[in-house]
Amino acid sequence: MNLPGRSGQLQGVRIEPDAEIVASSLTVPERFEVIFDRHFPTIHSYLARRVGETLADDLASATFVEAFRARHRFQMEHASARPWLFGIASNMIRQHRRGERRRLLAYAKIMSEPAADDTEAVESRLDAEVIVGPALASLAAPDRDALLLLVWGELTYEEVAEALSIPVGTVKSRINRARSLVRASLAAGGFEAGDREPRDVKEASHG
Repeated sequence: MNLPGRSGQLQGVRIEPDAEIVASSLTVPERFEVIFDRHFPTIHSYLARRVGETLADDLASATFVEAFRARHRFQMEHASARPWLFGIASNMIRQHRRGERRRLLAYAKIMSEPAADDTEAVESRLDAEVIVGPALASLAAPDRDALLLLVWGELTYEEVAEALSIPVGTVKSRINRARSLVRASLAAGGFEAGDREPRDVKEASHG
């Protein structure tokens, strides 16, 4: 089934909790447009950081098509659909692990290239993905998913657990392990704590 189009006719109901909108979409499919409008930019942005802009276009669309198809399985006790959507997006990424790994490892080449003298170019070399990309590529996929949902997806530990359908304790274990490995990798690459690191790199390497 195709995802309903974005008609813009449901602007007045945006204050409704996601759960109510998803529930009503079971009988009025067009209502799911609100979920799309409300969360597509966030999901797309997260996917773009992980797999690149081009592939993110396809995976973000596929995420919402799958969410629409499986909306009857949404647990209505959860007011927000964000963790659920991030979980579906994570499943989409799993089908493209090689592409994500190639993207992350490509940043190692950027880091090895001579830096330009101008300040703007130097600052661009310190983008979060450039610094932390190779470290993230070395993580086990489940650990990487948990860490990036927390840091790039800006979910809470509880929401990460909901997205991945695992206990909160498992989420904490995966994130602690991932942070330790990222911290060690950054140190090996000459990046010390607080050394002009972007905010999300600090958060990735320090809990």
